[in-house]
Amino acid sequence: MARIRRNDIVQIISGKDAGKSGRVVRVYPKTQRVMVEGLNRVTKHTRLRTTRRGAQEGGMEHVEAPLHLSNVMPVCTKCDQPTRIGQRIVDGSKVRYCRRCNAEF
Repeated sequence: MARIRRNDIVQIISGKDAGKSGRVVRVYPKTQRVMVEGLNRVTKHTRLRTTRRGAQEGGMEHVEAPLHLSNVMPVCTKCDQPTRIGQRIVDGSKVRYCRRCNAEF
């Protein structure tokens, strides 16, 4: 069971956006990375090219880059604090819970 899932609220704990929080847009389990909405924006340089209508596109654009899982911490929806996530079995299925307040995710 994954520690962080899509649509979870996470707080970034290291890097240039440390202390900011946002919603997880995408999870990459093979590379252990997550994409957080509106955070970890990097500058991407695109080559100047001509479209079919003759206009030119290109230049610099700001895009979101993935973060490593170790640099984010989930935020509990009940106590609104960054927390570690535990797992317990309830009625034969695994359930994630907050280790601070014991609320289920």
